[in-house]
Amino acid sequence: MRIALSTGGGDAPGLNAVIRAAVLGALDRGWEVFGVTKGYAGLLGEEDVIPLTRATVRGIGHLGGTILRTTNRGNPFSYPVLQSDGSYATVDRSDELIARASELGIEALISIGGDGSLSIAQQLSNKGMRVVGVPKTIDNDVSGTITTFGFDTAVQTALEAIDKLHTTAESHDRVFVLEVMGRDTGFIALHAGLAGSADVILIPEIPYDPDRVCEKIVSRSLSGRHFSIVVMAEGAHETGQAAGVLGASLPGQAVRVGGVAAQLAELIQERTGKESRSMVLGHLQRGGQPTGYDRLLATRFGGAAVRAVADAKWGHMVALQSPHIVTIPIEEALREQKRVDPSHDTVLTARATGVSFGD
Repeated sequence: MRIALSTGGGDAPGLNAVIRAAVLGALDRGWEVFGVTKGYAGLLGEEDVIPLTRATVRGIGHLGGTILRTTNRGNPFSYPVLQSDGSYATVDRSDELIARASELGIEALISIGGDGSLSIAQQLSNKGMRVVGVPKTIDNDVSGTITTFGFDTAVQTALEAIDKLHTTAESHDRVFVLEVMGRDTGFIALHAGLAGSADVILIPEIPYDPDRVCEKIVSRSLSGRHFSIVVMAEGAHETGQAAGVLGASLPGQAVRVGGVAAQLAELIQERTGKESRSMVLGHLQRGGQPTGYDRLLATRFGGAAVRAVADAKWGHMVALQSPHIVTIPIEEALREQKRVDPSHDTVLTARATGVSFGD
């Protein structure tokens, strides 16, 4: 059998560990393995399709990024094409992609990506292409799996920042507002904030009132705690308002959210008189070496994806349902985005330990 691997969407620590495990597992079965570079672009003639061998994946399991490179602009069902007048139009190139895969003798595709890439995989499967999905997102917002690789590393990166901000905040009696990734979900903010003993955690699932945030900070000052740490998901928003948008995206990209930490820090300083600073952790959360947990989970996902191909689990993705890796229909995973449940024990524990959610 000849299979291909692709990585799409934003990068996440652990992608190379998936690639390594999938390649070695496939080669062990006597299969040929190819890599589609830069998302699906390699199957659209704009990038390459390269052979993957034991030598190719040697020593990559601990590396961040993806040796296949990636993009969040390569949806073959809505592909941005530059027009003569400088504008962009979107065209459906999915049939071209399927035909190219057939020409190359590719019998199955393992698509590694988040909800966007998995949605593309589902559509390709609906058109008859043999596809198996591997969920990937630092945001941990894919349903059907307890967690995704990259999330643990992102939380650890945010936690290290919180730990360092604590010392400078306490030294200067300052308020620090740290903005972390997550888009429409608050898993990174919640987990890193609680583990890092943040005083305020703001997430999209619990709209906040700025007055309540300021009340928490003033209350701490009156009790002798003259500094505060606020951890804020990039998609967090005030009650009755939408998430902040960071300018226009490039053609084919999703809307960029964020910019909320600077606004809140300015408001806190204005209303409380406390010196307040903001910090956006940004793409640091995507970079660097994956944690041991993410390396192991990614490796298990890669091995399970090869077994799913062998079992002809087309249109399915691998998922962690402890203690096992299982396969579930991609359609099922895409039915509803996973979000923080405000009644989850993690939220309840945070509240019980004095954390304010601004509500």
